Amino acid sequence: MSIKGHIKEAAGYVKEETGEMLHKKKMVEEGREYRNEGRIEDKKAPKLTEPGTTNKKEEEEEDNK
Repeated sequence: MSIKGHIKEAAGYVKEETGEMLHKKKMVEEGREYRNEGRIEDKKAPKLTEPGTTNKKEEEEEDNK
């Protein structure tokens, strides 16, 4: 995992979640795009679900890697 990819993913996550709280769709989409850039750099699959839909099982599996 690259540091740059990890930071991009984390920053995108924060922007995505903040956009959801503020009900700003554009901010959510930008956050998801940035998050996926970081995931791709780290050779992970991009998030393809609609922003705001959480798959807890998928997140737990990623945390255990």
